[in-house]
Amino acid sequence: MIKLYINTERNKGKIHKELYGHFAEHLGRCIYEGIFVGEDSPIPNTNGMRNDVVEALKEIKVPVLRWPGGCFADEYHWKDGIGKKENRKKMVNTNWGGVVEDNSFGTHEFMELCRQLGCENYINGNVGSGTVQEMAEWIEYMTCGGDSSLAALRRENGQEEPWKVQYFGVGNESWGCGGNMLPEYYANEYRRYQTFVRQYQNEKIYKIACGPNEADYEWTEKLMRTAGKFMDGLSLHYYTLPTGNWDKKGSATDFDVETYYVTLKKAFFMEELIRKHSEIMDKYDPEKKVGLIIDEWGTWYDVEPGTNPGFLYQQNTMRDAMAAAINLNLFNQNCGRVRMANIAQMVNVLQAMVLTEGERIVKTPSYYVFDLFKHHQDADLLESVLFGAGEIPTKEGAMPRITQSASMGKDGKIHITVANLSAEEGCTVESILSVSPQKSVKKVGGEILGGEIHDKNTFEEPEKVKKESFGAIEADKDTIRFEIPACSLVHLAVEVG
Repeated sequence: MIKLYINTERNKGKIHKELYGHFAEHLGRCIYEGIFVGEDSPIPNTNGMRNDVVEALKEIKVPVLRWPGGCFADEYHWKDGIGKKENRKKMVNTNWGGVVEDNSFGTHEFMELCRQLGCENYINGNVGSGTVQEMAEWIEYMTCGGDSSLAALRRENGQEEPWKVQYFGVGNESWGCGGNMLPEYYANEYRRYQTFVRQYQNEKIYKIACGPNEADYEWTEKLMRTAGKFMDGLSLHYYTLPTGNWDKKGSATDFDVETYYVTLKKAFFMEELIRKHSEIMDKYDPEKKVGLIIDEWGTWYDVEPGTNPGFLYQQNTMRDAMAAAINLNLFNQNCGRVRMANIAQMVNVLQAMVLTEGERIVKTPSYYVFDLFKHHQDADLLESVLFGAGEIPTKEGAMPRITQSASMGKDGKIHITVANLSAEEGCTVESILSVSPQKSVKKVGGEILGGEIHDKNTFEEPEKVKKESFGAIEADKDTIRFEIPACSLVHLAVEVG
């Protein structure tokens, strides 16, 4: 029997809601068709945003959305995306499929999407092909409430009051598609650009520097040493590839059990990345004032057969659900340094929450993982330790069989998320809570997401994978026992009194 000890009296930090953030890039059918169909579309919409997609995303309480990229951010010029749509400049999206971008979704549309979702905004500025002046003017256009010409232009375009910009990224992947820069060069460019991200309002804009690609620890070292005191956050990008080969990443749906385990083993590499980058950040920022912002993460496979290779459209199975559970539990457990995370991407791209086809919509297994984890948002992380869980051997080394985290929510409930990563074997978990002698477990509610490792939702079978109520729970004074099936995720809501 697996033992899970939870110390309800030991608060280990706040699980910021932004750990459950999302990412929407001008890539494939993420924005156009997926989120934005235009006001004249026969698909039901509000100000151009698909009602069905917005409602689905509101259900999982999307806390923050990153836009416009990604690689697209460093070829995006914001002035092309304002004003009357018929007058907006068209461009070729050279990063993603060579399609024509008509800029009908721009700053105003993005802010409207965030308004409908009820989420914070995270805007990525253009350092690669842009200028300091362009970035400074974008901030002024969005946030200035005075009588400047740019504020007047915003009003002319229909937005009287200034917006609040919560998070602003100064460039994206500057080591790659964002300019192929050396860390020393970008560090100085960051210092210069961020200077002109001016404060026009009392609410501070959280400035995020372009951090490392995966295990590039030299980048983190040089950025923190040269520019650490000028940043609020440092980004990190890591994608889970089953093969580790960018040229042939493997199928999203056609895989064997060994590949399933290897994929999850690679997902666990996030733990090492967080630890080692955090150790470097601790040298220059021992008070943890700079957040680690994992603003691109998720599984990445070969595109679905017959689709545009530049659109990065892939299916989503229970394997992806387990990979998501691994990462979200890791983010919770490292919330002292990890301040935000944004899965790539929201709709129709990579590890998407939602897939669309014309008027139809499908919620993916990964969507339901975020649904089960949403109770951790802004909760207090509780100390939790596993015993007897064992490991699963893979050809790339052993990995944990169980992943978990626990928190105390604002509702006073203890929320526990436990995933059994085994493809074939269920197990019994006994969770022991440290509660005072005067208190005991009063009530336990449960939800479960599970299935065979290849299970997925399609437009023909949209609810093959979905969350269900979970009642296989026994509870007494301080102990909760439950059977967790193979390849499944359980969320428990525990009331103590």
